Amino acid sequence: MNIILKSAMILAVVAGTSLITKEVKTVNVETSTAVWTGKKFAGSHSGTIDLKSGQLEFNNKQLTGGEFIIDMSSIEVTDLSGGTKAKFEGHLKSDDFFSTSTHETATLKITKVDNTSSPYKVSANLTVKGITNPITFDLTTTEDTATTQIVIDRSKYDVKYGSKSFFSGLGDNFIYDNFEVDITLKY
Repeated sequence: MNIILKSAMILAVVAGTSLITKEVKTVNVETSTAVWTGKKFAGSHSGTIDLKSGQLEFNNKQLTGGEFIIDMSSIEVTDLSGGTKAKFEGHLKSDDFFSTSTHETATLKITKVDNTSSPYKVSANLTVKGITNPITFDLTTTEDTATTQIVIDRSKYDVKYGSKSFFSGLGDNFIYDNFEVDITLKY
């Protein structure tokens, strides 16, 4: 192979490699929000939970991955006040729900992104109380924000309290297994 052809091939490989732009966007945990809603037969409750850290990975501005750590001890109820609020928050942190004294964090790790533009079809592993299950959701991104709604089946994470999946005879005093988390990530 002559030197000119070899040099041209090396130059083409280097030029092609430089066109791939990898970027990791760190989530601003102070300005990002996660708002949860849990429903029961006779109503619902809502609140917030904080991220400890998070990042989204992009190749050529296309989402390719990401990982998040959720601070389970930060769970807060926003639709109650006073002693009722404090009591319910304590119950959510107890072994009846999320066992935050032994499971201080939960994690979400993106394992696959199915399409090439926003909104992305995302597959991830969600770990709560040391139990990992796959989850899928749509994620919409802009230059500085990502948004999604994740629906989580709490029964898959050993969160049994008031669940018809584990207890019979609850009558109207049950809590639905699925709860929603509306997430806005700022980066």
